[in-house]
Amino acid sequence: MFIDGAKINLRAGSGGKGCQSIYRDKYQRQGIPDGGDGGKGADIIIRADHNLLTLLDFQYHRHFFGAHGGHGSSNHKKGRSAEDVIIRVPLGTTIKNSATGSILRDLEVDGDQVIVARGGQGGVGNWHRKEATPGEAGEEKIIELDLKLLADVAVVGFPNAGKSTLISAISNAHPKIAAYPFTTTGPILGVAQGKHRKFVIADIPGLISGASAGRGLGIRFLKHIERTKILIHLVDMAGFEGRDPLEDYKNINLELKNYSWAVYKKPQVICANKMDLPGAAENLKRFKKTVKKTIYPVSALNRQGLEELVDAVAKKI
Repeated sequence: MFIDGAKINLRAGSGGKGCQSIYRDKYQRQGIPDGGDGGKGADIIIRADHNLLTLLDFQYHRHFFGAHGGHGSSNHKKGRSAEDVIIRVPLGTTIKNSATGSILRDLEVDGDQVIVARGGQGGVGNWHRKEATPGEAGEEKIIELDLKLLADVAVVGFPNAGKSTLISAISNAHPKIAAYPFTTTGPILGVAQGKHRKFVIADIPGLISGASAGRGLGIRFLKHIERTKILIHLVDMAGFEGRDPLEDYKNINLELKNYSWAVYKKPQVICANKMDLPGAAENLKRFKKTVKKTIYPVSALNRQGLEELVDAVAKKI
């Protein structure tokens, strides 16, 4: 299951208490303060991990607590500082403070991390020649996690245009493939190999008219296109269920434009799929009269024309 949003509750550890202690022996009638300081409470850190692809774990684990620092003791012994809590998230995760709405960090690099809740400082022991103090409380926060996939290329098009078939043919991804719309219900990543370089490609669930306003799977998955460099605009040139390939092409571009001008202006590689089916060749001729751009005719099912398509995409990246 692909989950791209979560809200989690965090409470960092409190600092340990400073110790109130007086050392006395037969040589020290008045005594010497020797209470140690308390240890620091645990920070809560969110770290990007390239091995993760979804925020699914946070559907079941939404509360994170840091351990408290150890208390100081006599003979100037400082309490042990608590070990930090590390929360791992996929690359491309945006971290937002739910209370203020401010973005704390956008984690795009493996190993990048941010302290989201700081543990309390330990209390001061009386060896400093003053009264011992309790430790500070750790921070408490509600954090929103929002995942936008990091891919070089995204495949967009209407449902049943053959996106899953295409990505399974040109990459190492194995999405579910079936002859009905909305087979793909979440983005799927794969790695494709061109002549000169590899690139990461994302299969985005099919868009429909009104997707930018929330229809179908809508905005929930359109956001995953934002970080990509190039779009493969896949058109069903055979006209599945009486569809018009030219109208499909215009409608998808309209939804991209309504969603975000930056997404709409991304470079597109137009791919005419299902060229092995009856009527596709005639539709392509009519399509080319209106769309004066380079078009790559392919049959993803029969793996025809894919090498030229992959090389064209790799050159544009």
